[in-house]
Amino acid sequence: MKPSVTERIKQRLEEFTHALEGNGVIQDEFTCRKVELNLKPQSYNPDKIRATRRLLRASQSVFALLLGVSVKTVQAWEQGLYPPKNTACRFMDEIRRNPKYWTERLREAASTKGSDPSCN
Repeated sequence: MKPSVTERIKQRLEEFTHALEGNGVIQDEFTCRKVELNLKPQSYNPDKIRATRRLLRASQSVFALLLGVSVKTVQAWEQGLYPPKNTACRFMDEIRRNPKYWTERLREAASTKGSDPSCN
């Protein structure tokens, strides 16, 4: 009978533990991969933030909801009072990378609001 996934994971972890405790070179015994992602966020000035929001044809309030920040925060960014944090910049990078997807995503989210009769 073929061992279960749980049994295979346990077996491989035990093998890995023994290799770590020994003096062997881990890379010689196991496949080791290092994945590097080039995901350093761009910087966003007020014009670029506004342009990103307009790619979605979204109001400041809708844009704020999408990014998980307050409307006042979006307003402050667009007025240049302070820059967005890296997390928001990465999100805006993804929006700029594929605005069609995010526009559709907003449309889907808006169309489901209030559709659950138990919410009335």
